[in-house]
Amino acid sequence: MEITPMIRAEIERYLKQQGITMTEFGHITDLNVGTVSGIVTGNRSISVNQLDRITAGMGLSPDYFYERYIEECIKESPLNWRKINPFLYRCAELGRLDCIQSVVSLLLDTPTYIPLLFELAEDFFQKSYQDAAALLYENVAESERKQHSERLAVCQYRLFIIRIGKNQAQNLQTAAKFEPFVDRLDEIDQLDALKDLANVYRSLSLWDKVYKFSRQMYKLGKIQYDLVHNSKREISGKKLSRPLFVYIAYAELLCANVCDARGEHEQALEHIRRYTDLSWVKETDSDTLHWLGNFKQWAKINTYVNRLMSGDISVLPDYEEYIAGEKEIFAELLNIIEAANRYNVNVDHILQRFEPQIAAYQEVSSTDMYTQQFLPQQYVRFWYKMAKYSLNKGRYPYGFKCLIIAFEKAVTINHGLLIANCVGLFSHFSTHAAPETQTQFQSMHEEVWQRYDKKDGFNLSDS
Repeated sequence: MEITPMIRAEIERYLKQQGITMTEFGHITDLNVGTVSGIVTGNRSISVNQLDRITAGMGLSPDYFYERYIEECIKESPLNWRKINPFLYRCAELGRLDCIQSVVSLLLDTPTYIPLLFELAEDFFQKSYQDAAALLYENVAESERKQHSERLAVCQYRLFIIRIGKNQAQNLQTAAKFEPFVDRLDEIDQLDALKDLANVYRSLSLWDKVYKFSRQMYKLGKIQYDLVHNSKREISGKKLSRPLFVYIAYAELLCANVCDARGEHEQALEHIRRYTDLSWVKETDSDTLHWLGNFKQWAKINTYVNRLMSGDISVLPDYEEYIAGEKEIFAELLNIIEAANRYNVNVDHILQRFEPQIAAYQEVSSTDMYTQQFLPQQYVRFWYKMAKYSLNKGRYPYGFKCLIIAFEKAVTINHGLLIANCVGLFSHFSTHAAPETQTQFQSMHEEVWQRYDKKDGFNLSDS
């Protein structure tokens, strides 16, 4: 077995092989000769900054010595946060999660390092080193799993934000895991956490959950707003992602969505009225005015949607003109297609008008929880409803084309309900599918079945 030389021994060997003096190497690495000499002779400890300069001078990758650095300079020395902290930063920058875990494992037995690791995780989170942040949050949370601390709750909230993605099945698990920790957050973090949870459950069509967390957000928002304006109390140093009144109004908007989804259109209209009248808002700053304008516009459009879903087709021309001025149209077109399917209305002229936008669609990239979660599944729903609309009209080639798009996208985001709907719709109209279409869909369906069959824990081929 080959013995790995110590860092200083490898540096010394390199200098001899290259015929470079310590003075010359100091010029190359921008280190003074005393520092180089002290490192090579083992009389001086080495910082990660110095190590990076040396590896660059030797023409090596920055993390070439990192495993040995942990063994020689961290494990074999008294733990020193001033040395460890910069090293963890460099590991995060270079994506060396294995090195971060090795160092963190050394620190967890000493309780004084837990708050420092948490603060570092928060910094990584703000700087978008998400994988490194998640690793630290996981370790801190594990060390405090028997505690009921706010820090544990914050770790779980950050992990929730980091882990939410396009896979809807995983999102459900992530949201369910975070739920028990919401009430342990302080009031400010709670408001954003409730908003984010409600949006994730909204994307999953779990309307009872959406309603539950929306009502919690409404009550907490009202309490905080009353405290700020009636007791002149300042909100804690933490900053909300939106003006405080937004959480109250947005809770009403979400409740209206829930009611519409349940077919309770009159009750939905009552919630819409509540966020239409925001005359009680006392702030007048530009951010507040921006959000007030948003809610005014949303109230107008959601009133159209409410009437449309109630069967009032007379609002279609006004709704169509509204869509014409919007960048994102799939959620709105989905409403039109849904109403067309529900009430047997011909909306071909509207679909033809927006055909260029539909063809030019590009998936939106965003860190906003609503945009990230809601729009992708709305896009899938649009193609599914479009397939249903076309197939019901006997336009089979185009209908099946739309259905295949919907099925592919539903599989991509792992949305069980939409996958099942696509399979059911194909089965209902399968006798009208061309042989090549049947082959293509069956192949896709088989691939999905095999994927889920493996996750079931049994291999049917072995029976």
